[in-house]
Amino acid sequence: MFKIPKQSYTTEFKQEAVRLIENEGKSPAQVARDLGISEQTLANWRKAHKSGKLASGTGKPVTAEQMELSRLRAENARLKMELEILEKATAYFAKKSQ
Repeated sequence: MFKIPKQSYTTEFKQEAVRLIENEGKSPAQVARDLGISEQTLANWRKAHKSGKLASGTGKPVTAEQMELSRLRAENARLKMELEILEKATAYFAKKSQ
């Protein structure tokens, strides 16, 4: 199974993710999928934001390119996983038809 390595995110990245849900009306599932993070991680960030614990940090601001790169990495990981599943299914059915 394909495992995504643990990531470290800047406070600005977390705040932007929360903003996408609260100000732009996007669903948490969609934002998590777009950014390549788990829904639970996003839920934790939202909870911290609501309690005031997701304050400005010392990290660098997140650019649109960084957000897009994160989204593309998540999509790449998902596509690799789908390809792996399809390859296993193809091998299984090829073996079974013999």
